[in-house]
Amino acid sequence: MFFLREGVRRRQIRVTRLLPSFLLSGLEEMENAGFRSESFDSLHHPSEDDDDEMVDIAGATLDFSATEDDPPLGSGPNEEPGSSSGAAGMNGGGKPLDPLEETLPGLGTYEDFNTIDWVREKSKDRERHREITNKSKLSTMALLHSVSDAFSGWLLMLLVGLMSGALAGGIDIAAHWLTDMKEGICLVGFWFNHEHCCWTSNETTFQERDRCPQWQSWAELITGTAEGPFAYIVNYMMYIFWALLFAFLAVALVRAFAPYACGSGIPEIKTILSGFIIRGYLGKWTLLIKVITLVLAVSSGLSLGKEGPLVHVACCCANILCHLFTKYRKNEAKRREVLSAAAAVGVSVAFGAPIGGVLFSLEEVSYYFPLKTLWRSFFAALVAAFTLRSINPFGNSRLVLFYVEFHAPWHLVELGPFILLGIFGGLWGALFIRANIAWCRRRKTTRLGHYPVTEVLVVAAITAIIAFPNSYTRMSGAELIAELFNDCSLLDSSQLCGYKQLNNTQTAVGNCLADRPAGVGLYTALWQLALALIFKIVITVITFGMKVPSGLFIPSMAVGAIAGRLLGVGMEQLAYYNHDWFIFKGWCSPGADCITPGLYAMVGAAACLGGVTRMTVSLVVIMFELTGGLEYIVPLMAATMTSKWVADALGREGIYEAHIRLNGYPFLEAKEEFEHSSLAVDVMRPRRSDPALAVLTQESMTVGEVETLVESTHYSGFPVVVSQESQRLVGFVLRRDLLISIDNARKRQEGVVSASQVLFTEHAPAQDPDGPPPLRLRGILDLSPFTVTDHTPMDITVDIFRKLGLRQCLVTHNGRLLGIITKKDILKHMAHIANRDPDSILFN
Repeated sequence: MFFLREGVRRRQIRVTRLLPSFLLSGLEEMENAGFRSESFDSLHHPSEDDDDEMVDIAGATLDFSATEDDPPLGSGPNEEPGSSSGAAGMNGGGKPLDPLEETLPGLGTYEDFNTIDWVREKSKDRERHREITNKSKLSTMALLHSVSDAFSGWLLMLLVGLMSGALAGGIDIAAHWLTDMKEGICLVGFWFNHEHCCWTSNETTFQERDRCPQWQSWAELITGTAEGPFAYIVNYMMYIFWALLFAFLAVALVRAFAPYACGSGIPEIKTILSGFIIRGYLGKWTLLIKVITLVLAVSSGLSLGKEGPLVHVACCCANILCHLFTKYRKNEAKRREVLSAAAAVGVSVAFGAPIGGVLFSLEEVSYYFPLKTLWRSFFAALVAAFTLRSINPFGNSRLVLFYVEFHAPWHLVELGPFILLGIFGGLWGALFIRANIAWCRRRKTTRLGHYPVTEVLVVAAITAIIAFPNSYTRMSGAELIAELFNDCSLLDSSQLCGYKQLNNTQTAVGNCLADRPAGVGLYTALWQLALALIFKIVITVITFGMKVPSGLFIPSMAVGAIAGRLLGVGMEQLAYYNHDWFIFKGWCSPGADCITPGLYAMVGAAACLGGVTRMTVSLVVIMFELTGGLEYIVPLMAATMTSKWVADALGREGIYEAHIRLNGYPFLEAKEEFEHSSLAVDVMRPRRSDPALAVLTQESMTVGEVETLVESTHYSGFPVVVSQESQRLVGFVLRRDLLISIDNARKRQEGVVSASQVLFTEHAPAQDPDGPPPLRLRGILDLSPFTVTDHTPMDITVDIFRKLGLRQCLVTHNGRLLGIITKKDILKHMAHIANRDPDSILFN
């Protein structure tokens, strides 16, 4: 039962206590073309004319008429539209149908691309909880049911953590294997990657630790030799072949089976968590295809990462598992609490950072994050990290490939270079967002967007052709970051550790080496890194947003890590050759390990990722969990804060907010200030030149008149007034609930015809004994709709929408209804103030 008289009447009084820190909901715009059909049946059976209605969302072409993975809330898997516990009593006697007394299938549910009513959902859950608590005092079974209901949230978190951790481990293992397959194959078992293949070999050397007889490159397998120009060409061609094959399979599977599986998923997750409904985006098919194509896309060598899409994968797991628990299956607000925790799980398994994951969900994606969700997020992230650690996908007992440990302390003088890295990260972030949005807009508005497979193959081919000659672009993003974070030790044979060996000055403390002059190998590595930096900056702009799963964390961190390593080596050489400078005196003596280039790489990675996403606290904690050292928090904080300041000075939006606006999602950003001095009367509809507001009267309209009004308009809700003359507000009724109730009454209540009177009053007036029975619809009427006066400042109105999660708000003057303000009206008004196109808000 979706509305209880007492709960609905007291909603306005209780709402401030119910949602004290409530953040914004998504939206329910009154103009909703999806509700133009006349009956409830037509809501679920689109006409043939609607089959071709398509929209481009998140870079994917979607069909509105496609069947969804998730059934509408409020109906169980076996419920039919005509079934009801009270159906037998509805067929005889001509008893007026009151939806308040009968549970109508579909009542209170939501259509695709609409927004939930946060206040109603929270009220429903509170009434349900109150009912369970009262019953628990009556019997032992009811008490057990109460206990199981309270424990179900923790059980769900356990399942989400286990499932997400297992999937993340499988993705890591498969991606590592397929990435190595581009270069060769293991003779003792094709399912082994390069590292695992050579683990048991006794024929590896210190200089060539990756060479073993069990692993053969494609040139060795085809031509019998690993050296020479012909072998190089064979390896080159095979690298390009596998890259194109993996990229083609990824885009073909996404296009054919799950268009929602493309992209990062975080912009859509943010929009869904704000209350917007995108059915199928977190469904079973999306999860399956996302997992498979994520492995293929990462393995193809494209400049993308798997960390962002892992948030989407974890949210898919949570949404699917929610259907096992009635409390979460039938309440969209409760389900979004679980999805907020799942976002934390995604980051936890992506970086091996459970605490950082919780803070990421709180800071970046969640809109409603109560304390209970914080605890459950922490528990789920812990379970997911433990599961991933048990799988041990990298074979090093770590949760990520680029876990590092630094030993040398940093000095106050180094804050200058760290801040420079922050400035670079902010500049890169702002530049990347502008360039990527411009490219994605071009993709949407030109013929380029009509050929997603061709675009992916062309970009994959360009990436493979340019990347293969440079060892730093040929390796995967995670391996590159691990290489750049690495602190050179006695056992390193990397080119980045190609220093000159000076036995007379070289000292070693533990496994750390003193600063040394750069050798030929290091200079070669620096030139390759400089070229790799330019390549990564350009190719990432084009790659992010294509029709394959694509994360942005790893490419952004790679750009920053390269820049940081270059600056770190420069500082190291400056300190080595200029010990007597005043900035180095007293802390950097000859033979000491003064500068750690790997630390600069880590700080640069954090700065660039912060500049792109505008993360701050969660980013610092994630990087801290990666290094395991408390002493590097200050450099990370300085660089991250600087990058945010610089990026904010050049553009207020992060990459996810920019993509939300590009896709036209109805998302009211909590961080955006409303500084205009307009009033509610300036934004409400109808405007002076518009037709009068379509309203229902509480007792003077017939079923036929109501159906005519609904059919002739495309609004998704109607205010109910006392009469057309007085315009005194009574309540608000949703179009969907109205259609469902009338349709059910026609089918199940005897005598309801077009001439039947529709009553929204509590007591029915005197009826003609020879006339048809009335249709009582007070049960679906919201008796306490949120209202503001016509002179309410819009900054206050916007705050009300944000903090209470409203879908619409009615405007009155001395109790008389004047108009209505919806989420879309506010977004259009804000776009108009910012000199943006108001029609860019696509969805209702």
